[in-house]
Amino acid sequence: MIRVLIADDHTVVRAGLRRLLDDVADLEVVAEAGTGPELLAAAARTPCDVVVMDLAMPGLPGLEVIQELRRRKPRLPILVLTMYPEDQYAVRTLSAGAAGYLHKAGSPDELLKAIRTVSTGRRYISSEVAACLAAHVDAHVEKPPHEQLSNREYQILRLIASGRSVGAIAEELCLSVKTISTFRRRVLDKLRLRNNAELTRYAIEHNIAD
Repeated sequence: MIRVLIADDHTVVRAGLRRLLDDVADLEVVAEAGTGPELLAAAARTPCDVVVMDLAMPGLPGLEVIQELRRRKPRLPILVLTMYPEDQYAVRTLSAGAAGYLHKAGSPDELLKAIRTVSTGRRYISSEVAACLAAHVDAHVEKPPHEQLSNREYQILRLIASGRSVGAIAEELCLSVKTISTFRRRVLDKLRLRNNAELTRYAIEHNIAD
């Protein structure tokens, strides 16, 4: 029996995943979480074989949750199930320590296959993710400037491009306005942009805006 911990901030999504997995003979949902901190706490108190998690949850950025979970439980496979397209987060997610990356638009059969694959200690790489990885390591392909951003800077870029103010981002991430302003300046400098309008246009042109 493969014991699964599911983490998603939408109750309906968690309920749907539970119904899907509990109907399969070799899978069992043993815990649920709706935020990053809840996921870390659930993984600490509940024995499980695979974590299936969304990237966008309150309380802690998804990439940081993955890194912290890997630090605490290095042998626990993490399968990311998200609405973010593969070219936006797949490489960063796998680099952070996830064992697989799936888009929520995928089929239930692919999800079941991915869970079984990562539970054995292997990675699950879809054809879409494989294409992203190939482009990332190809020395002959010019990398877009945003790939040099840190995970936090990339997150700030996406949040600003979505229309959030510095104050709103600070509140959402539980950081100071000064800290967010510093990250914003770093992003502008690295991308050679002057203001939020140019930053938003850049995000839209590179398909990384929400």
